[in-house]
Amino acid sequence: MASAAGDPLLPGEGSGGRRLGFLPSTIRLKTSVWSELGGAVGDLGTYIPIVLALSLASHLDLGTTLIFTALYNFSTGLLFGIPMPVQPMKSIAAVALSSAHLTVPQIMSAGLAVAAILLFLGATGLMTFIYRLLPLPVVRGVQLSQGLSFAFTAVKYIRYVQDFSRSSSASTAAARPLLGLDGLVLALAALLFIILATGSGDDEDVAADGTARRRRSCSRVPAAVIVFALGLLLCFVRDPSILRGLRFGPAPLRIVKITWEDFKIGFWEGAVPQLPLSVLNSVIAVCKLSSDLFPERAELSPARVSVSVGLMNFVGCWFGAMPCCHGAGGLAGQYRFGGRSGASVVFLAVGKLALGLVFGNSFVTILGQFPIGILGVMLLFSGIELAMASRDMGTKEESFVMLICAGVSLTGSSAALGFISGIVLFLLLRLRDVDYRGIVGGWGAGRRQTGNKVGGDGDEDA
Repeated sequence: MASAAGDPLLPGEGSGGRRLGFLPSTIRLKTSVWSELGGAVGDLGTYIPIVLALSLASHLDLGTTLIFTALYNFSTGLLFGIPMPVQPMKSIAAVALSSAHLTVPQIMSAGLAVAAILLFLGATGLMTFIYRLLPLPVVRGVQLSQGLSFAFTAVKYIRYVQDFSRSSSASTAAARPLLGLDGLVLALAALLFIILATGSGDDEDVAADGTARRRRSCSRVPAAVIVFALGLLLCFVRDPSILRGLRFGPAPLRIVKITWEDFKIGFWEGAVPQLPLSVLNSVIAVCKLSSDLFPERAELSPARVSVSVGLMNFVGCWFGAMPCCHGAGGLAGQYRFGGRSGASVVFLAVGKLALGLVFGNSFVTILGQFPIGILGVMLLFSGIELAMASRDMGTKEESFVMLICAGVSLTGSSAALGFISGIVLFLLLRLRDVDYRGIVGGWGAGRRQTGNKVGGDGDEDA
């Protein structure tokens, strides 16, 4: 969602642009304030369910996580200049909320182990080597599977009642009621409103002859901000008593005590399944998607992104903040709702920091009443935006590799398994293109020439 032509809040135009000239270029507005604010809340459909579930089921300190992720958001917005997301590490969260039920020290151990490996890969340049080596159809397959996975989860959020005290994706058998403050009608109304306001998410409408035309007036509506604000308002309407549960002031910072046993469990149970997802989705797919969404910018360095994830967790995990990474789905969601610069995630950082400092861990009582159907709608658009990045496959062969990779990832619930399948299939298809007759013929001709030369030398000696 971009601002229309003539928006007075565009950078560099009018007095607003001159007033903001002192800001670093990475966090200057590329569109309007409302557009960047829309991008700021575009990833919360992923963020809120995971941190809420971990806070309720694993006793993660929400206030500490809000403060540290705010610092991460501010740093990445300033460093990268795009709406770079900060998301919880999903595989670690899934294991922590499963029957294994990791403790907080074990969750932090898993985050520190992944951080150490990504920091090593980034600092040595190995991550850049991996990025250059990977075939594009395999990367697109990973993106497509993640996007569709988000979309499937979003539909579950919209259709079924959720119990986040057990898992971030714990759908109950009960269908969501049609009416009510978290009913199906409310979710569908939010869905239709966002579609009317933002359309398919293009920056501008395109006429039949391929020329750009003026955006409709409804495209200037900050749809994501309005929908999220409605959700916050409904928290207090659904349960006014949550005001009595609020406690003012930040949670005290404590260093998490990690034993060797905690580290072993965290590494094998949490870090090992998380590592492939972090490499593929948090670094490789993010760098590729950023070059697709922001072609006018220099390509993100995989090494810098990898080091960024490592440093974030080496700081926050010692204090009990949820292990975090970047993610292609979050980037797609923030772009889909208007984020075009680092200002988007800086706005989000300000909001998280204020909530973490003012309410601390007690803010979980408010999030517990947020309409899950609305979160599902926002997550749906994030997933679709990410999946649409795979539409640039130019040949049937490339699409074949991409779809096999995505299909295996989805059915096997493993990005690593889909990735390996895609690489094997890509190599097999390359083998079919090898001219074996030419190789054998060239090898035979070389042998004959060598034999003739040896025979000629023998005749001369005789």
